[in-house]
Amino acid sequence: MPSEKPSDSDESSSVSPFASTYLVPQAPATVIRGATLLTGTGQQLDNADILFSDGKITALGSAVKAPAEAVEINGAGLWVTPGIIDVHSHMGVYSNPSVRAHSDGNEAVAPATAKVWAEHSVWPQDPNFEKALAGGVTTAQILPGSANLFGGRGVTLKNVPSVTMMGMKFPDAPHSLKMACGENPKRVYGDKGGPSTRMGNMAGYRSAWIAAKAYDKSWTEYEEKVAKGDKSAEAPSRDLEMETLRGVLKGDIKIHNHCYRADEMANMIELSKEFGYQITAFHHAVEAYKIAPLLAKNDICAVVWADWWGFKQEAYDMIRENAPLIELANGCAIIHSDDETQIQRLPQEVGKAMAAANRMGMNLTAAQVIKWVTSNSAKSIGLDDRIGSLKEGMNADVVLWSGNPLSVYSKADKVWIDGVLRFDRSMPVLNHTSDFNLGIITPTGDRP
Repeated sequence: MPSEKPSDSDESSSVSPFASTYLVPQAPATVIRGATLLTGTGQQLDNADILFSDGKITALGSAVKAPAEAVEINGAGLWVTPGIIDVHSHMGVYSNPSVRAHSDGNEAVAPATAKVWAEHSVWPQDPNFEKALAGGVTTAQILPGSANLFGGRGVTLKNVPSVTMMGMKFPDAPHSLKMACGENPKRVYGDKGGPSTRMGNMAGYRSAWIAAKAYDKSWTEYEEKVAKGDKSAEAPSRDLEMETLRGVLKGDIKIHNHCYRADEMANMIELSKEFGYQITAFHHAVEAYKIAPLLAKNDICAVVWADWWGFKQEAYDMIRENAPLIELANGCAIIHSDDETQIQRLPQEVGKAMAAANRMGMNLTAAQVIKWVTSNSAKSIGLDDRIGSLKEGMNADVVLWSGNPLSVYSKADKVWIDGVLRFDRSMPVLNHTSDFNLGIITPTGDRP
């Protein structure tokens, strides 16, 4: 008879390691009246009200009835959107101050490091979090860097203050797996035994997935025996690398793939079909416009910049109409930051792309394109049933803007997460700053 293994050897254990400890704080019901609402679903509601309480949006429309004790805000001349979602951020893993001690986003020791989790590098005191909040960002997917073929798991965080990562972790959000195509793995590992070519990259992916399929088979067979009551069944040995890849094969972990060139994206789609997994999104995707129908057909989001390009060869063939052409093909376009400054003004980046589209004759509106940083973003991280749109029953992640959020002149005046006011531009003394900043800046943002 095999010896009984300790419970932590069982990959199917119901215990979730590093589970979220975030709880929705109590907050008063709030109603914003007479604002312009961009719902994130393609609608613009003019002179409309929105009510939220107990962490959820409870009503929106005209003359919404609110409880007598609700906080009432005059929204005349102001705009409201869902909380902004950045699906490609390195906050907390490449923290400020930008020093070597804070460089925790790339485990560049081997081409495949699917075993690492970005959340274990997150420093909750990173000042970038509060700066992003001032730009309306309520949720961010934190990814490891792109040195590796398999860079590790990403994590989705709520942009709330906490002394632990678990206090920021979005409850029950699926993990992602960061993969990378092209120049980065070649550059990092070309002199370290490879891969040194794009064909070497592909061989590395395929070898890893072959091993993952075998690992998945061994665990599936074990789980079937246990389900049938076979008490002699012995759990296979755990392998952190393979656990992550198996999670992808089971559909529990979403692939977010750094990939610039159209031909490489097509190769990765073929790879996913060979091994039976779904790619959720291609990130940076500078050449996504070239294969927009292919991406739409395979339900893969294109996560792009508005106009960054040319900083390396694979980023050369960019057009400003990239995101709009994905939209035109009925695909899923997303604007991301990958940057500590751009994350502070993502709606303006959306505005840039919309302007390029309209110069081309597309006639896009703010109501249509705000989804590029709201509902489409939520879809790509598996949370579109909870965030990303202003609808009854959705989490009350809400931003009140001083004007059209796509305008360079507009600012986030107030930001709520789960109905809790987390940022108020008119009352800076109430806005959170991390312990790291205490004694460095004053509540008004000036140095003492």
